[in-house]
Amino acid sequence: MTTIKVLPETLSNKIAAGEVVERPASVVKELMENALDAGGTRIVVSVEKGGRALIQVADNGTGMTPDDALLSIERYATSKIYDDGDLFAIGTLGFRGEALPSIASVSRLAMETRHRSRDTGVRIEMSGGTLGKVTEIGAPVGTLVAVRDLFFNTPARRKFLKTVATEMSHISEVVSNIAVGWPQVAVTLRHDGREVKSWPVAADSAERAADVIGRTIDGDLLRVDRSADEVSVTGWIASSGVTRSTSRGIYLYVNGRCIRDRVIQNALFSGYRGRIMKGRFPVAVLFVSVPPDRVDVNVHPAKSEVRFSDPQQIHRLVETAVSSALASAGRSGKMSSPEAAAPREAPPFFQTGGASGFGAPADVRAASLEMSGPPRTAEDVAGYPVSAASPDGGEKVEQPLRNISPPVQAPVWEKRFFADLAVIGQFRDTYIICETGSDLILIDQHAAHERIYYEQLTLRAADIRRISQRLLIPETVDLNYREADILRSLVPSFDAVGMEIEPFGGNTFAVKSLPPFLSGRPVTPMIVEILEKTAEVGVATGMDRIVEESLMVMACHGAIRANRKLSNPEIRHLLTQLDACENPSHCPHGRPTWIQWPARFLEKAFHRVV
Repeated sequence: MTTIKVLPETLSNKIAAGEVVERPASVVKELMENALDAGGTRIVVSVEKGGRALIQVADNGTGMTPDDALLSIERYATSKIYDDGDLFAIGTLGFRGEALPSIASVSRLAMETRHRSRDTGVRIEMSGGTLGKVTEIGAPVGTLVAVRDLFFNTPARRKFLKTVATEMSHISEVVSNIAVGWPQVAVTLRHDGREVKSWPVAADSAERAADVIGRTIDGDLLRVDRSADEVSVTGWIASSGVTRSTSRGIYLYVNGRCIRDRVIQNALFSGYRGRIMKGRFPVAVLFVSVPPDRVDVNVHPAKSEVRFSDPQQIHRLVETAVSSALASAGRSGKMSSPEAAAPREAPPFFQTGGASGFGAPADVRAASLEMSGPPRTAEDVAGYPVSAASPDGGEKVEQPLRNISPPVQAPVWEKRFFADLAVIGQFRDTYIICETGSDLILIDQHAAHERIYYEQLTLRAADIRRISQRLLIPETVDLNYREADILRSLVPSFDAVGMEIEPFGGNTFAVKSLPPFLSGRPVTPMIVEILEKTAEVGVATGMDRIVEESLMVMACHGAIRANRKLSNPEIRHLLTQLDACENPSHCPHGRPTWIQWPARFLEKAFHRVV
């Protein structure tokens, strides 16, 4: 007698259902995707008791003939792929032929459908995967699938369902995700006979995105549109003044499929780098279009993850598209409205500085990092002081940055904002108090000077890279196998910025030389962070990111500190320099450099408004 047996079909169907049907929201997702593949332009989702009692999805798609309807409830029966070549070039949302039979195996399912070429439709009833009645009926063109008593025959699965409110929340999220990705389709969601939300056909993805995410972001959406080598990324991102405390405001789509993908999400964050604070998340709706043969959607039972044949290409394209959209908004002087820019946790009269960016740097040779007026000679420009720790780890000392040629003069941007502010004074020798019109403005002097310092150092980065200082005692870095493998490939990039790194046995490396701007800095954490991020997304960060991280450290430690009294000329000079920055509203780490209180909010806070 053999110990290995072929499972009966009813049991194998239930096992398959465990992969496809996790909860009621999974049923909604599968049925809505089938409706979209059928060409539906109107989808109505009706739910009772959070999906426990009923999940019904109706569409006006092409519908099915009676023969096709009977085949659709068989396992691995599909109209979407025919051979193994199709499996690796999938252009539809569903393709496995598992959804309907898997759902039917753990529920009481009824399907009514009519093909547009027929005068009548067909109704098919199933219970626990067993076929019941098949009757001819009158029905509109399209398909209606009603799923009742989900998991009635698998009580162990049913007891793991959460409360009605929780399950309904998951269903709402699925419907919203699909609604955002398909603005050309009208979507309605009902619960217990009450309409929860109805999204009519939208003029474009921005209108639907604002409708789903919230109308408060409507005026803060920036267009994203970039393509290369048959790959494109389009969509909308919110200005940097609009952030969330979680990633729930991020919607990612690949060939129309709502997915979770670390490559695209990391590229999105990279595009916002230096514009939002750590721990805050952007709001974005991104549509990535890839030739079907360059993306594998068959890597997850729920089809919620994908694998790209060239993830580096996708990462570069998304990051460039996002950063370009933000930079363009900055150059146009676009700013968030006071209401939209306010963090959700802030008082109602609080405003951050939004993504205002005022254009290209002005005459940087006339901008002194010392705040004491413009330098008089090229030597003065080349000798901007840099705050650095002393070799013995003691108090920081001022060290000049020598042997760097002054940068070429950049064109002056015409827009003025900070330089025209009326300066009132300083608060706690940390915040510069200004006014403009009827608004009160506070400027964080350290964050503002950090931004100025960072952008000026960035202009000199090419010269800084050529300088390297050998360490008396090499610093060792211990890594795991994956990180060590990545570092070996990045050694040339580190070497290009004056960081000489050599293998030291096993997964240990020795850092033998550093550029001057990292002198006295702990370099190991920076290297480890870069490698961890690279390992996470599978994208080699390269030399540019290494330089960027280094300059951010240098700018932070070189900028003027809080609790430092500034003279009025120094304040005026800082404001002029801030106008010359590409992104004057945020320090390199994403913290706001200024905040604003409109007079009406102050009057409301003091109850001066009737």
